[in-house]
Amino acid sequence: MHPHFSIIVPVINEEAVINSTIEHLETLDASAYMEIIVVDGDRSGNTIGVIRNRNVKTVVGEKGRGNQMNSGAAMAQGNIVIFLHADTRLPPDAFALMEAALSDPVCLGGAFDLAIASGRPIYHLIAKIASFRSRLTRIPYGDQAFFFRSAYFNDIGGFANIPLMEDVEIMRRIKKRKGRIAIINRSVTTSARRWEKEGILLCTLRNWLLIALYFFGVAPEHLSRFYK
Repeated sequence: MHPHFSIIVPVINEEAVINSTIEHLETLDASAYMEIIVVDGDRSGNTIGVIRNRNVKTVVGEKGRGNQMNSGAAMAQGNIVIFLHADTRLPPDAFALMEAALSDPVCLGGAFDLAIASGRPIYHLIAKIASFRSRLTRIPYGDQAFFFRSAYFNDIGGFANIPLMEDVEIMRRIKKRKGRIAIINRSVTTSARRWEKEGILLCTLRNWLLIALYFFGVAPEHLSRFYK
């Protein structure tokens, strides 16, 4: 069966979570009409080596999330391409929501609101701020699960070949082209692991600072030194 949705998951050292991510995707509505493409940025292929589901397409790509996602998109057969972080979970009716958003002929792609997998109020606040910001600026971030019409994604040349900010760059480029991006009023849920590892305050302020510097023209190659 020709897939309608192509879910592209860029990974590096995600052996601990990749199988649960795949299992989660298989529980979603219309999962029979999807293909999953996992692109490993580690040349040793450690993450794709542990994948149990043999229906998943796998490839080793050049390190860098933008490069990895472009490699996955080049393999995609679906009419809609979805770019999903390995630690992010889609809502159960995600496919129907994306289909409904793209039923508007002027809508070329979109993203979701954000939730963080933690009961701590501070994470709820961070997620609310992120969702509000993306609606205000119309520039969502990559952990909000981007989706595009495949033809449009190919037409704009995919993600830029930069080590960081590929998500912000593509959204700014789309805005300059007067493209319409939908922000779906439902949340994807991303892991709190980075905040927990680095510290909530440090991680949040670092992210805000990097975004601000990027908007002021600092090259992603310089910014990537401070984001590991």
